[in-house]
Amino acid sequence: MRNSSKAAEPLADLAIDYVELYVENLDSSAFQWVDRYAFAIVGSGGSADHRSLALRHGEITLVLTQATSDRHPASAYVLSHGDGVADIALRTADVRAAFEAAVANGAGVHRRPVRHTGDGPSVTAAVHGFGDVVHTLVQRAPDAGPGLPAGFVPADGQERPDGPGGEAGLNKAGLAEAGLPETGLTEVGLLDIDHIAVCLGTGGLGPAVAYYQQALGFRDVFAEHIVVGAQAMHSKVVQSPSGAVTLTLIEPDDTALPGQIDEFLKSHQGSGVQHLAFSSHDAVRSVRALSDRGVTFLTTPDAYYDLLGERIDLSPRRLADLRATGVLADEDHDGQLFQIFTASTHPRHTLFYEVIERQGAQTFGSANIKALYEAVELERTGQRDFRR
Repeated sequence: MRNSSKAAEPLADLAIDYVELYVENLDSSAFQWVDRYAFAIVGSGGSADHRSLALRHGEITLVLTQATSDRHPASAYVLSHGDGVADIALRTADVRAAFEAAVANGAGVHRRPVRHTGDGPSVTAAVHGFGDVVHTLVQRAPDAGPGLPAGFVPADGQERPDGPGGEAGLNKAGLAEAGLPETGLTEVGLLDIDHIAVCLGTGGLGPAVAYYQQALGFRDVFAEHIVVGAQAMHSKVVQSPSGAVTLTLIEPDDTALPGQIDEFLKSHQGSGVQHLAFSSHDAVRSVRALSDRGVTFLTTPDAYYDLLGERIDLSPRRLADLRATGVLADEDHDGQLFQIFTASTHPRHTLFYEVIERQGAQTFGSANIKALYEAVELERTGQRDFRR
C-alpha cells in the first residue's frame, strides 16, 4: 500500500460538512428530527425528481432527501436499504486539489468538480465511500460557519413540516396546537458528530481501512475484537488527518455465530451506516432532555453500575445520575467518556444514534464497547424491556 501521508497533504483539513439521509417520507422524517431531537429546519432544496430539507442542531447539519421520481438515486436506495445515510459530505479548503489527490490514490469518481454561484458552496465534487455511501467534497468561503448544500434556499420564515397525518403545520402556532415545545436545543445540547459507525460484510474491513488510508489519507487509530455472547465482531477506527472525521468500521467475525452485524447486513442489504454518534457537553442532561421528548434509549443492567465505581473514580452523585439514565462510563489515559445508544425506531431495526460526552478521553473505552453492543443484542432479541 502506498504511503498515506502523500494522500493526506491536500486532504489534511477534511471535516464533516453535513450528512445526507435518503428517506421514504420527507415530512414524517423531518417531523421526528424536530420533535424528538430538537433540530431546526434551516433550508430546503429540490428538483423535479426530489425534495430535500436541511436541519441543524449545534454544529450538526443533516439533509433529508425524498425521491419524487425513479430518476433520483434516493428512489433505488430506499427500496434497497430503507431510510439511511447516503452521503457523508466532507468540507475542505480546495475541492479540486482534494478530489485530484483522492482519485490519484484510488478513490472512485462519483461526481467531478462543479463550480457553483450564490451563497452556498463554491465548488463540490464527490467520491465513493463504502456500499452505496458517497462523500461529497464541499468548498466554502474561509472561516464560514455551517452552511447549506449547493442549490439550497435558507428557511427564514419557513414553516416546519406536518407531522404524521398532516393535521397541524409545525410553525410556531402549529407547535402550540400540537402541544410540542418550540425549542429544545439548549436543553438537549447536542454539539457535533463525534463519529460514524459503519457495518461491513465479512472480509470488508481490511479493504475499507486500506481505502480510507490510501485514497483519503486517514489514519488507523484503534482496533478492537468485541465478543457478545456466542457472537463476535472486528472493529477498526480510521480518522482523517485533521482528526475531525472518525469512522468506526465493523465486520462480523465469521468464526463466531451470526449476530447483530450479520442481521444489519441482511436487513440493510449490504454495507452501510449503523449509527451516528452526537457529542454533548453533558450526556446525562442530554439523555434526560431527549427522553422527555420521547427518544428511547437502551437499558443497562444495575450490576454494571455496582461494579463501575470500583474501576472508575466517580462521585456518588455522578454514579447515581449515570445509573438513573443508563449512560455508560469508561476512561483512557487522557480522561473519561460517557455514552449511550438509542433504541432503533427504523422499520428494519438498522439505523440508530448515540450520545457521547468526552471529558478528555480520545478512544472509545474497551469496556464500554462490549457493554453497548450487549445492550443492542438484548434489545434486538427481546430479552428485556427498554426504557422510554
